[in-house]
Amino acid sequence: MSQEVITRRITAPEIRGRKGGEPIVALTSYHANTARIVDNHADILLVGDSLGMVLYAMDSTLGVSLDLMIAHGRAVVRGSKRAMVVVDMPFGSYEESPAMAFRNAARVMQETGCGAIKLEGGVRMADTIRFLTERGIPVMAHIGLTPQSINTLGGFKTQGRDTALWPLIKADAQAVSAAGAFSVVLEGIVEPLAAEISREIAIPTIGIGGSKECDGQILVLEDMLGYNPKPPKFVKVYGAVGTAIDEAVKAYADDVRSRAFPGDENVYPLK
Repeated sequence: MSQEVITRRITAPEIRGRKGGEPIVALTSYHANTARIVDNHADILLVGDSLGMVLYAMDSTLGVSLDLMIAHGRAVVRGSKRAMVVVDMPFGSYEESPAMAFRNAARVMQETGCGAIKLEGGVRMADTIRFLTERGIPVMAHIGLTPQSINTLGGFKTQGRDTALWPLIKADAQAVSAAGAFSVVLEGIVEPLAAEISREIAIPTIGIGGSKECDGQILVLEDMLGYNPKPPKFVKVYGAVGTAIDEAVKAYADDVRSRAFPGDENVYPLK
């Protein structure tokens, strides 16, 4: 009698325990189809609010709603079995107060089944991170280039080019670590500063436009698969899926127009 193999998901304490060890593999995932594939290789699936730009052609992440994040988070959880699923808290869902953040984060975890949430901000969000983690909600922090703050940052600009600002960015990293975050995303931070932060704080750092010295790396899946014709500098393109889709759709269109499709093997004959 065969026994079904039970796959256990990676947890926040396990990710935190990877500090200085085997690098953490993280990728974004927005729906069940990609989750099934990426789950075979990644430690973390991030349901990022970047889906607003990637899937919905928004100019920024600011228009993404909590309901939208929950819908996509639920799909990714259903499509995966092993990786830890982390869901972004969208703009306006956590900044007002720790209590508000808890209500919305609890709803995300209850309705999606995810293993953690992610929120942006360093020193200013430390009290909220502490409030959430003390109440059983694992938090991945996010500092540096924080897309939800592009209106105050002045756009998608690399952080830390002015070394005079390094102490402020380091303070953000130390604050989220001390507040109980199990890991922190370092986005768009100049390489030597990202490397220093990774060496100095107690929790794993996950880089995106950071440093190879980070404890892990994350990319937007569609960027590394070649969907984006002009990917950011920090992206390495590992596939040409966009080209493959274009070629496949063209071949299909040609077959339809020439009546080569459907063929005899694609229709149901009368028996």
